[in-house]
Amino acid sequence: MTVGFIGLGQMGAPMAGHLVGHGLVVYDARPDAAQPLVKAGARAAGSVAEVARHADLISLMVRDDAQVREVAEEILASAREGTVLAIHSTIGARTAEELAERARPYGIEVVDAPVSGGFMGASAGTLAVMVGGTDEAFEKCREPFGTWADLVLHMGPVGAGTRTKLARNLLHFVAFTAAAEAQRLAEASGVSLRKLGRVVRHTDAITGGAGSIMLRGTTAPMAPDDELYDILDNARSLGEKDLTLALELAGELGVDAPFARLALERFAAGLGLPDRKGA
Repeated sequence: MTVGFIGLGQMGAPMAGHLVGHGLVVYDARPDAAQPLVKAGARAAGSVAEVARHADLISLMVRDDAQVREVAEEILASAREGTVLAIHSTIGARTAEELAERARPYGIEVVDAPVSGGFMGASAGTLAVMVGGTDEAFEKCREPFGTWADLVLHMGPVGAGTRTKLARNLLHFVAFTAAAEAQRLAEASGVSLRKLGRVVRHTDAITGGAGSIMLRGTTAPMAPDDELYDILDNARSLGEKDLTLALELAGELGVDAPFARLALERFAAGLGLPDRKGA
């Protein structure tokens, strides 16, 4: 299989670097972006169309929906039947579905395959990739994706990969805002923010952070005989206690903590447990 890679920015370049040796053909609007990969053994293409003519699998990592649509049109005009177009950019789920429909008459399969793990994961080859597409297209992608990702999951039909990424990033960026609230409380308490950051990174690496409670296959209320009930009920007790104490401290220091108030209000239900009064 010859793999093409279009878009050699902060994420695309290190991802493509792991594909050298797989008949890699690369293209970027900035010709100099391809040079390190060419030195490593890749072949630089002069255009999107040239990549499309030679590659069996084309990975696309550009900025947004508009660029994805523009490049995809160029690919459809030149790619061979049986080619798989993998979109790694974070785009709208319906964009991926529409492009899959657009590609079908050409005999080209589209998969949406956004990634998570940042530049560090791309460089180390330890990204997670969430793939939406047919079983056949996923099987064609599995091995090449495995060169730069150590978690390759088929999430469902086209669009499922992007929907997974959007849910994952909702958690990611909401957590940034919660972190800002925690830092305001720490700062008002006279605590070192840098040392707090060290504690958070250290303990999240041990516990798994928010992902450690994402164990269930549903968000529906949990039955008392569920094997996870006692574990999450204990987490609820600890969480409600600590959130209450944090809010008391915030009140004493005059720190507004809306995320903490909302978390306390919704904590039990978020775990699938009843409120104490309804237990």
